[in-house]
Amino acid sequence: MRYGIFSDIHSNLEALEVVLHAYEQASIDKYLCVGDVVGYAANPKECIEKVKVLAAVTVAGNHDWASVDLFPLDYFNPRAAKAVIWTKTRLDAQERCFLESLKLTFTNNDLTLVHGTLDDPALFNYLTGIHSASPTFELLNSSLCFVGHTHVPGIFIQGKAKRILYFSGSALELKKNNKYIVNVGSVGQPRDGNPAASYCIYDTDKKTVCIKRIDYDFKSAGKKIIAAGLPGFLAERLAVGR
Repeated sequence: MRYGIFSDIHSNLEALEVVLHAYEQASIDKYLCVGDVVGYAANPKECIEKVKVLAAVTVAGNHDWASVDLFPLDYFNPRAAKAVIWTKTRLDAQERCFLESLKLTFTNNDLTLVHGTLDDPALFNYLTGIHSASPTFELLNSSLCFVGHTHVPGIFIQGKAKRILYFSGSALELKKNNKYIVNVGSVGQPRDGNPAASYCIYDTDKKTVCIKRIDYDFKSAGKKIIAAGLPGFLAERLAVGR
């Protein structure tokens, strides 16, 4: 089984289309989305539709739930809150229903998905380091968990002795007795200083996880943000990956 796993599209259609084209060349069997289909950029409707067409298993992100009044607006900074309010006005009943239906976690025989952390997932806490990874490892019943939310790709590894290490590389062969938390980064708004869209492939036969990057037309995405009347900062940050 080859999983295509992605997160934090944030209504960035240009980035999503490039990532999906790359996936088409990669013989993906099943798609998984780790939340935040909407928010920040100017194409929430189109991004929702593309995720639905993929039949991607999708868990809720904070922007997804906030856009349908399931998560408080006061959680967000003013720019993000403005984007949430703008997104709400663009959604029709079917799109709202899709976002309302998203659950906080997903688990099958191969993996677990959660947007932020497994401890109190409805709070959408950030898993930013070894200390914040520890509770999720304790709650993780599978060997592999995929997360997003920070927009920074990377892999946390817990061995038999419970020691947690951080791996910042792009490809890793999974070992039988370890547990892993894989942050797949962000399709539509990377924040690691690299503006290229981030996405992940998990091959269950080869036991490999690979985080990939691909360039997209962030200038066009930024122009749409400005034209929509959204904060200019949301366009500017796309060029620098911050």
